[in-house]
Amino acid sequence: MRLLSNFLILLLTLASYSVSAAELVSLKTRGDVTQKFILIKPDNPTASVILFSGGAGTLKLSSVFGTPSLGAGTTNFLVRSRGLFADKGLMVAVVDAPSDKQKMKGMFKGFRSSEEHVTDIDAVIAYLKQQADIPVWLVGTSRGTESATHITINSAQQVSGLVLTSSMSKRNKGGKSVVMMDLAKITQPTLIATHENDGCANTPPEGAELIKDKLVNASSAEVIIFQGGRETGDSCKGLSYHGFLGIEDKVVDKIYDFIAAN
Repeated sequence: MRLLSNFLILLLTLASYSVSAAELVSLKTRGDVTQKFILIKPDNPTASVILFSGGAGTLKLSSVFGTPSLGAGTTNFLVRSRGLFADKGLMVAVVDAPSDKQKMKGMFKGFRSSEEHVTDIDAVIAYLKQQADIPVWLVGTSRGTESATHITINSAQQVSGLVLTSSMSKRNKGGKSVVMMDLAKITQPTLIATHENDGCANTPPEGAELIKDKLVNASSAEVIIFQGGRETGDSCKGLSYHGFLGIEDKVVDKIYDFIAAN
């Protein structure tokens, strides 16, 4: 019964999001390794956002009659909200795990903080800049905040800003926490968003301020604490306060406002 309820909630959520005009892009990045991502390119975009989902990061992207298809990760906050970003006039890239990290463990246990991950995403950034010479922002949620932070610190490309939602702020076995990284190297404007009722052990609301305190050289650093929404299951999964269920539009609005202001 709960599975059916969650499925219906997801359908209603996705129904209001514009995910048309999306395409699947596949780039060769490291030898035979490919990096796939969903690209949504609105007319005259003002900035680009690369969205990093949580967990293992494996979306199992494919193409069905020219339309991108997700084999996993559909309930993730950023994945299901991709159309909301595009509706704001942002060019959107929803990245999958690379082809050599498509098995069960995906990007857990170190890959998100690796040199190889930076190489893969730098290729995505370069591709987006070829599409439009506009700022590129990295946006991560949950475990995806490890990716977004690490790449902002180490990218050879020009990253214009960083957004972290439901950030990994506690030491854990799945990878590095954001507060373990050298955040003093980040000079870009950074937004940290959290939900006051986030019950996931590795992403407590108070972690947002810990991250901000370490962003001593960021041109701007802001914490936003959200309220409201609902939770239907696992407090570390997407259909929860951790995943901003029911307030996706409000969160995306605030992210867009921060990008536009910076």
